[in-house]
This record gives sequence, structure tokens and C-alpha cells, in this order.
Amino acid sequence: MKPKIQICRVYNPPKIKEGTWILIDRLWPRGLKKESLPCDLWLKDITPSTPLRKWFHEDVEARWSEFVDRYIKELDQQTDSIEHLLKMAKHSPVTLFYAAKDPKHNHARILQAVLHSWPNPPDKSSL
Repeated sequence: MKPKIQICRVYNPPKIKEGTWILIDRLWPRGLKKESLPCDLWLKDITPSTPLRKWFHEDVEARWSEFVDRYIKELDQQTDSIEHLLKMAKHSPVTLFYAAKDPKHNHARILQAVLHSWPNPPDKSSL
């Protein structure tokens, strides 16, 4: 059974807080006060590395496929964090919050796919 792990943009949080809320951005979202997003955890280290993030943002659509591959490789080195997230998701729903404007081309979708397929690689055709 897949753990209940959903993703949500930080600027549109659900009205009712269910389960564990985790911010998965390296930087705090612009224009958002810390009190306005009641996150239980801020996992900066599970985000794409700074060089990868900067490279990707130079040309998001053209670099998406390679970004997926590179970020999955980085996540393969984050076994402890992945397993910690999966343990939390066994006990209650987990919502991963991200700030990116693009709902299709963002690291949260990749992380969610990795978590749902762990320990196997995700089906990249769905990303």
C-alpha cells in the first residue's frame, strides 16, 4: 500500500491541517511569514543541491528530463531522510510543501514519486 504523501504549494495550503506538514525547499518561501505556514518540519537537505537547482532554473522546460535523473541520483544518497519520511507517512498523511510556481516542473513531484516507489526508482514517464 502506498503511503499517503501529497504535495502542495505553500501559497495555497489546505484550510484544515491533516497529518504532518513538511516544507521541502532549501530557502524559506518569499513573502511568507513563518507563522502563516504551520509546518511540523523543514527538510532543507532533501531538496536539490544548490548547483543542480541553479542549473535547472536557467531553462526549466528544456532541462526537466535531465533534472529528474540528476535529482533522483541525489535522493539515492539521502536514504536516511527518505526512510524517515516514509516512517512518518505510515502513521499519518504527509504533505510536502514547495514554493515553485510551476506545478508540473518542480522537485516536489520527483520526491513524491521517489517516496511512492522506494526502494525502486520511480516511473519517470509519469513525471
